[in-house]
Amino acid sequence: MAKYFKFYIPLISFICLLNACQEGGDAGDLFGQWRLDGSDSKYISFSGSITHLKDIEIGEIYGNFQHQGDSLFMQCYSQKGEKSDTIVVEQSFGFHPINNIRLKVVTLSDDRLVLTKGGQSWNFYKY
Repeated sequence: MAKYFKFYIPLISFICLLNACQEGGDAGDLFGQWRLDGSDSKYISFSGSITHLKDIEIGEIYGNFQHQGDSLFMQCYSQKGEKSDTIVVEQSFGFHPINNIRLKVVTLSDDRLVLTKGGQSWNFYKY
């Protein structure tokens, strides 16, 4: 029995390690990369508590997010203070203001994400 014991400890440790490493962390169902319908250049990604907004033609910006009930709160941060950071968030995606975004989550499924704010709607699909 003692010769098998040396195999049990690494096996149990490995199983515990796998359970501790949850992909996406706090992102839950938002985890992953989403592509804006009708655009080949606009993407939004969620992982842990970090969001990444990217417009291939203009630039990209990172921020923090919280998903609570049917609300999505985002705070984007301009590291270099470049005008393109604000353009990506406010003009390319239409999220206002850059540092205090609140959107309503209308639909969130395995492959669809629909966000709304003030009569405007954004439809994303999992990419």
